[in-house]
Amino acid sequence: MQSHIGRTHTAAERAAQGRARCTDDVEQRRAGSRKRTAGKAAASAGSFPPAEAVREPARTAAFVIRHRLSSSAINFERKLHARSSHARPVRVEDLDVPAVVEPTDAVIEVAAACICGSDLWPSRGLEPSGGRPMGHEYVGTVTEVGDAVENVKVGDFVVGSFCLSDNTCEICRSGYQSRCVDGGFVQGTQAQYARIPLADGTLVVVPGGRPKDEATLASLLAASDVLGTGWFGAVAAGAGPGKTIAVVGDGAVGLMAVLAAKQLGAERIVAMSRHEDRAALAREFGATDVVAERGDAGVAAVKELTGGLGAHGVVEAVGTQESMMQAIGACRPGGHVGYVGVSHGVSLPGQELFFAEVNLLGGPAPVRRFLPDLIDRILKGEINPGKVFSLVLPLDDAAEGYKAMDERRAVKVLLRP
Repeated sequence: MQSHIGRTHTAAERAAQGRARCTDDVEQRRAGSRKRTAGKAAASAGSFPPAEAVREPARTAAFVIRHRLSSSAINFERKLHARSSHARPVRVEDLDVPAVVEPTDAVIEVAAACICGSDLWPSRGLEPSGGRPMGHEYVGTVTEVGDAVENVKVGDFVVGSFCLSDNTCEICRSGYQSRCVDGGFVQGTQAQYARIPLADGTLVVVPGGRPKDEATLASLLAASDVLGTGWFGAVAAGAGPGKTIAVVGDGAVGLMAVLAAKQLGAERIVAMSRHEDRAALAREFGATDVVAERGDAGVAAVKELTGGLGAHGVVEAVGTQESMMQAIGACRPGGHVGYVGVSHGVSLPGQELFFAEVNLLGGPAPVRRFLPDLIDRILKGEINPGKVFSLVLPLDDAAEGYKAMDERRAVKVLLRP
């Protein structure tokens, strides 16, 4: 398991390291199909911070440092690695800064990243990491774009979906950019720099540039995945005026589903949580009721609140067998279940599903569909999803962030490169 971070060095270090590189290597790296904007434009965008403002490289034997010339500076990138057969330790390493590979790519300097609940599965050893870079939630400033990129430019501050999409194929046009025919998933954004393929269809420019206040920055980061995923869950559950919506799961996605259901006009919102701090946040986001019971007892509690009928819609935001069956059981006939928890070992019994007579819709959230609206609501101050971040750490301390989330000491951890 890996997660990236990059770093610039002092002018003296850059000069010394630059002299150690041959001219042919520099020219070769500058070749290829990519655009660069140098000088004042890049500097004003914050692409390369002043040398005196940058921290010195960490001195630890765990780091493997390799060099790459990037524009006028030599940058280093650190990645988080988690290796072992079961619980996997997380460590940070210096590796190369990414560059444009395809003409549809962009490279961003990450302003903030975070740890997703789905990141915990490989860190626990419950699914293979395959050595992939970790992190898929991000906001940042564009530092480089490929020749085919038209919608974003160097210096733009952007939010991107965790799913890659061209936003032009038939599936994308139908609103399911998460299943783009040319798409995939973003990787490696727990980093100082990250390469984003299909930049035109994945990234959305934030009007007015990088926000000055940290609360707005955190909320925009939430939009990259957790808010958009909760929003999709609420939409899939049919949240709207006059509806009762139940939310199974009190993690970050479940809490965002509560917020979304409220924004979409739901009359009653039942948060299923047995943790008082999370229940309190759910109430702040709009929950009218909190049910602590799980499984069959949780289903019975929701039915008691709804005259024995069940909720009009239920958001499943965990991804386990128990949570999925609880969501289906708590939904009334003809209702809607929006399932957005990443499935692990879920197997639906056919006969029980047959007689439940509920509508099922879920999967990876098409966050790109919702991003323009979510960004607008955040900038107008209508929603503050950034409150879901209960712990903020420097990327150097990412291992502690993984541990805090795994032990449920933190709802969601924001990482600062």
